[in-house]
Amino acid sequence: MISDRPAPSRQAYGRAYEQMLDKVRYEGAYPTRERADEAVRLVLAGLGRQLTGDERVDLAGSLPPEAARVLTEQIPDRQPLTGWSFVKDLATRTGASLATTRWDTGSVFSAVAACAGPELVTRILQQLPTGYALLFGRVELVPAA
Repeated sequence: MISDRPAPSRQAYGRAYEQMLDKVRYEGAYPTRERADEAVRLVLAGLGRQLTGDERVDLAGSLPPEAARVLTEQIPDRQPLTGWSFVKDLATRTGASLATTRWDTGSVFSAVAACAGPELVTRILQQLPTGYALLFGRVELVPAA
């Protein structure tokens, strides 16, 4: 018997999250929306372990509910990671190469920045240790010695 209900393997997402996945899929040149979804979940979970305070709350409020849930389900680490350590940590957790993980991170952070807007991204970068600006596609400004 044919049913008009969605197949159980395909999760129903809200339109805003589907648009976010489409942006990540385009930016990251992923072959499927499912691969983009994997990247989003991996990177947002990692970011959720780094981000605290008002920036965490404000970012969650700017993301689609499905993405916000992934971010906020994480307990922040006591010692935040630098941008490079963040990528290495994600690569270790997944067994992926550093290059692939860096690509995933940049693709997802591009979509996150589009949702959050430049002011919130600036606040997030001010809270996090060095190395995240490049992951968000920004120049890392270092004070002169």
